[in-house]
Amino acid sequence: MSYLVLLAFVAILGSLGAALYFMMRGGEEGKAPRNHMARALAFRVGFSILLFVCVLLAWKLGYIQPTGLPIGK
Repeated sequence: MSYLVLLAFVAILGSLGAALYFMMRGGEEGKAPRNHMARALAFRVGFSILLFVCVLLAWKLGYIQPTGLPIGK
């Protein structure tokens, strides 16, 4: 499970880096702008949702257990 979470974080950071690259590079003159930055950000949202669903599913199946915060200690 920890490898899946690590892989998802790397994918999220990679798509954020790609969006930053496409934003800084900008469009090329004389050509229609492409939506590479929007696509990279959409992938980031998709990876984030996938990570959340995987963690929720792992909790429901008992692969991970919540520890919570100790109250009053």
